[in-house]
Amino acid sequence: MNASDPTPHTSADAAQMAADIQQASAPFRRMIDEVAKVVVGQKDLLQGMVTGVLAHGHLLIEGPPGLAKTTAISTLARAMAVDFQRMQFTPDLLPADIIGTQIYRPQTQEFVVNKGPIFSNLVLADEINRAPAKVQAALLEAMQERQVTIGHETFSLGSPFIVMATQNPIEQEGTYPLPEAQLDRFLMKLLVDYPDRDGELEILDRMSGVSPSFDVQPVISPAELDAARPLLDAIHLSPEVRGYLVDVVMATRDPAAHGVKMGPFIEAGASPRATLALAVCARVRAFLDGRAYVLPEDVKAVAPAVLRHRLMLSYEAEAESMTADDVVGRILDTLPVP
Repeated sequence: MNASDPTPHTSADAAQMAADIQQASAPFRRMIDEVAKVVVGQKDLLQGMVTGVLAHGHLLIEGPPGLAKTTAISTLARAMAVDFQRMQFTPDLLPADIIGTQIYRPQTQEFVVNKGPIFSNLVLADEINRAPAKVQAALLEAMQERQVTIGHETFSLGSPFIVMATQNPIEQEGTYPLPEAQLDRFLMKLLVDYPDRDGELEILDRMSGVSPSFDVQPVISPAELDAARPLLDAIHLSPEVRGYLVDVVMATRDPAAHGVKMGPFIEAGASPRATLALAVCARVRAFLDGRAYVLPEDVKAVAPAVLRHRLMLSYEAEAESMTADDVVGRILDTLPVP
């Protein structure tokens, strides 16, 4: 995202910008509604996935099995009308299974490149924490550089290219914790929890048939997505909100300097990449709300998802059963809101 802070010069410019954003954001709100035809509840998950699409950022989605994580991502791909690939990660997976490999053809006596499933617009990395380190390293290059190397050739990945990875927090046997460098590449970490009683009843009503089907219509094309992104840069981020946003991130590094009593619980705070992610996600939230400016409430709403996987907590925090969300919540409760 552009770090500049464009501000409309006249009231007419401001009115036109607001109208443009209202019109451009409408299809993305409809896209959330389309996915909601299949996925009951999970409003934060659906809005988070659309935020990742608009921000062109990768998402890590964590939750117990059976909560429609995979279904939500595949349905989103249908609503976007983009190429979609699902990769089931297992301990015996190889990098070539993801990025592809060179195959020798005796007929022509040549090596040809057989591209892997990473060559898609929306990639679902299912149970990513089951992949060994070499596979995670190959995925890291694709996520960060948006390119892969096969043999001596480097191939650029298409646009959009978004990885949405899932992981199960309950089952730890046979899993490989994601390294901090890779975690930091994810724009947000979204948490999926069990539905309430009303949600469970609605799931029963919708899905109790032998083969339930849903008419999910594509509402966004890649061209419309590309056209909407420049509007995000134009959404106004005032100096006051900008300062608040930076203070939230810096409080994870030096809580005491910001009046937050969390020192013993934080081993390492969020990187500058978190500041950029927080800014773009706050702008996307304003965009989805049809606004041409960011409110402090936008920053507070997206801060847990942006920061929870970027904080390294201490042993004291684990002993006190303190989570990253608890730390972020205390920072947001303590810092003065402009």
